[in-house]
Amino acid sequence: MFRRAFWFTAGAAAGVWATTKVNRQLKKLTPESLAAQAADKAVEAGHRLKDFALDVRAGMSQREDELNDALGLHHDPARPDNVTALPGPRRLRAIEHDPHDRTTHRPNFSYNRNEDH
Repeated sequence: MFRRAFWFTAGAAAGVWATTKVNRQLKKLTPESLAAQAADKAVEAGHRLKDFALDVRAGMSQREDELNDALGLHHDPARPDNVTALPGPRRLRAIEHDPHDRTTHRPNFSYNRNEDH
């Protein structure tokens, strides 16, 4: 008799436990709950994206400072918006026309795609 009472009680407890678990899972799958979970994930992704953008911006600023130091660019307060400029002789060399520069010239031959076949 005690044996039957034990198994009856164990079965009832297992049924209550299973019913509770199923109801919790069903509540998680309601549209409101899914929408709240999606909103939380979107906010979390937004924070990660913001942190990434801030890291990129800091890295860009650091690299820009390194390149300015390597190129000898100096800060000229007389220039608008604090624009840096190359020193005089280097600046002139940078803007002079290079006769060997082929980036602005087009080749003298025409290219016919049909000749490739």
